Amino acid sequence: MTLLGNSAIILVSFLDPKLHTPMYFFLSHLSFLDLCFTTGILPQLLVHLGGSDKSISYGGCVAQLYVSLALGSTECVLLAVMSYDRYVAVCRPLHYTLLMHPRLCHSLVATAWLSGVATTLVQSTLTLRLPFCGYRRVDHFFCEVPMLIKLACVDTSFNEAELFVASVLFLVLPLSLILVSYGHIAQAVLRIRSAAGRRKAFGTCSSHLLVVTIFYGTIIFMYLQPARSRSKDQGKFVSLFYTVVTPVLNPLIYTLRNQEVRTALRKLWGRPYD
Repeated sequence: MTLLGNSAIILVSFLDPKLHTPMYFFLSHLSFLDLCFTTGILPQLLVHLGGSDKSISYGGCVAQLYVSLALGSTECVLLAVMSYDRYVAVCRPLHYTLLMHPRLCHSLVATAWLSGVATTLVQSTLTLRLPFCGYRRVDHFFCEVPMLIKLACVDTSFNEAELFVASVLFLVLPLSLILVSYGHIAQAVLRIRSAAGRRKAFGTCSSHLLVVTIFYGTIIFMYLQPARSRSKDQGKFVSLFYTVVTPVLNPLIYTLRNQEVRTALRKLWGRPYD
């Protein structure tokens, strides 16, 4: 479902000229992130669920650590970029084309990717430099920073402090920008007199707001508390949401609540419009 749904969004956004807009440009990158999340984590999880061998090589664990952290950090910034796009669309509709020009859109996406890769190089490298003193059992379904910090046999105060600072930069700050954007959007929507106009304005933002709630609600719980204070079962359950559940739900949320995407899908499959 994840592969099919996200691939379909990327495909229709590329093939349908009506979807060659900043909103669907950012949505395509979000779908690509979800595809990478799935292919980077789920195959190994399925192997562990289907067989008696629950091990992963050191190289595979390192790859999962770098890939998952880079993708998660990039998605945090990208969701904030998408909220700014929705702010301009609702609050500055007459200037939307002028403000959200292609060069700015490419620059914002590049910033999201580069910042995600940069923080990954710092956090993952610091984590892998910790001595684990022979502890090899990662009580989790994939390798991520909080769980590896718990394996260290030395004082990890510096690593936990660094992780907390990075979490503030990539979770709290983008989420604050998202909330500010939606605060302005709510004020603009309330000033619209017609009910149809309010529904249309709300429809352009509701899908993204739902995705933000699911993604940030779980990942903040995982990363904004000390690594040794969370229970192992809580960590596993919460991680399932932003690594498995969210990539499945994103295409459904955007297709079921978006008439433009549904129309493009029908056109792609050769079905008549409603």
